[in-house]
Amino acid sequence: MTAYWVARAKINDPVGYKKYTDLVPDIVKKFGGKPLARGGEYRTLEGPETFERFIVVEFPSLEQAVACHESPEYQEARKFRLNGVGQNELTIVEAGDATK
Repeated sequence: MTAYWVARAKINDPVGYKKYTDLVPDIVKKFGGKPLARGGEYRTLEGPETFERFIVVEFPSLEQAVACHESPEYQEARKFRLNGVGQNELTIVEAGDATK
């Protein structure tokens, strides 16, 4: 079943964060991921306005989404957004009807 990375980010160091964003698209693609939203204009309608960048990536399955995150390539790339470069939240959610 299709799954999505849903990420929210606040960028504190754009130059440092770009080192991360330059690497991630190829890693995501390797695991069958397809970016649906990556940055762009947004409106926060409810909740705190902590984050300024929103990312949604579609994967063929929850397992592929998790495998991408746990891969050595992604773990190496994510180091570029740590240590104050940015704040991130990442959730993986399966598609489907949650009311079943």
